[in-house]
Amino acid sequence: MTMQLERPAGRDDLVGLVNGRVPGYSLAAPFYTSQEVFDLDVRGIFAEHWIFAAAEAELPEPGDFVTVGVGRYSVVVVRDDDEEVRAFHNVCRHRGSRLLDEPRGSVGNLVCPYHHWTYGVDGRLMHADNQPATFDRSCFSLKPVHVRSVGGLVFLCLADKPPADFDEVAARIEPFLAPYGLRQAKVAHQVDIVETGNWKLVMENNRECYHCDGHPELLSAYFPLFGYSAEDVPPRLKPVYQRYGTAAAALQSACVRQGFPIEGARELDTRATGFQLSHAPLDGAGKSFNTNGESVCSRLMGSLTTDRFGDLSLHMQPNSWFHMLADHAVLFSVLPLAPDRTLLRTTWLVHPDAMEGVDYDLATLTAVWQATNQQDGTLVARTQKGVEDPGYQPGPYSTVEGDVEAFVTWYVSRLAAHLSR
Repeated sequence: MTMQLERPAGRDDLVGLVNGRVPGYSLAAPFYTSQEVFDLDVRGIFAEHWIFAAAEAELPEPGDFVTVGVGRYSVVVVRDDDEEVRAFHNVCRHRGSRLLDEPRGSVGNLVCPYHHWTYGVDGRLMHADNQPATFDRSCFSLKPVHVRSVGGLVFLCLADKPPADFDEVAARIEPFLAPYGLRQAKVAHQVDIVETGNWKLVMENNRECYHCDGHPELLSAYFPLFGYSAEDVPPRLKPVYQRYGTAAAALQSACVRQGFPIEGARELDTRATGFQLSHAPLDGAGKSFNTNGESVCSRLMGSLTTDRFGDLSLHMQPNSWFHMLADHAVLFSVLPLAPDRTLLRTTWLVHPDAMEGVDYDLATLTAVWQATNQQDGTLVARTQKGVEDPGYQPGPYSTVEGDVEAFVTWYVSRLAAHLSR
């Protein structure tokens, strides 16, 4: 019997809820509705694991920054004068004032708006008025946050001791990302959407294509073969499967010519830093996210030499997924705002020399995922209403929702590990 929380939960209640999860079934309602579980998610998931924060392309020059909010935490990610990416708690070391309120911008120094303590972009305290002669500025630098850039994708970890497997995962991922030149790319567009659903519903929705018939724009880019193997493709889809086979062979040949890694990886629920890498051909012209599969930007990413290079997708637990194509990249990050509200940030990257109106049309570049995000937002909102209904009870996953099961298994196991400590 699944436990329901109808009162504020103590530790034993939370342990019972986590331990009571039935494999192969969706989570019990409190996982999506309870403030106590939301707070636990912030502490046990977002504050203890590596989370995707930004692209280096968002910080092209020294002094450029973005702020990232996770529950009560606020983090400044900034490029310093040596062009290294750093991260700090967004808290003045004097009396705790928030330093920066803006989501992004550029600074020469970080100046507290309260009493004007001034920090360099390397975090060092440079100036503080009216201090005694014994005051040692070196003891009051901004508190650092662990930060790593992997192929131009910036991850941070709020824990004192981050999961140790991140270095191994980064080494696995980097060769796949390097040819796309994400570090040198530029931001063509970025959109924030607040979805009216729990962050896990947003992630679960992304981790399956059982519902993808609700995404006509996205399906125009992919072969409609989700859930089928060569042995069980229905007769009506045999021609599509043959077309897919031809495209897959062409993609593999292109990878060989490019010297690109071919074997992907699926370790979503077997390690602290769960991830998945896959490389799939696209339908139609096979070049990009477009209704006909044609390119949406005339300049190829990084060192790529062919425009028909499929979709390299990367999933990272707990809060991100990425699509790299020959002509652009799309990055997604998920940040929890409340039990029933989630920030979804989508960022489109292009070659640094690509010019809007010349090499790409912004509406065409973003059309597929703008539509898909809106459609997914509606689905997540409907699901949130459903899990809040007293009539909800966990239901079984289908045979094509293996990645949802992997996400939920990872999530529950990481909460159990946190609670055991």
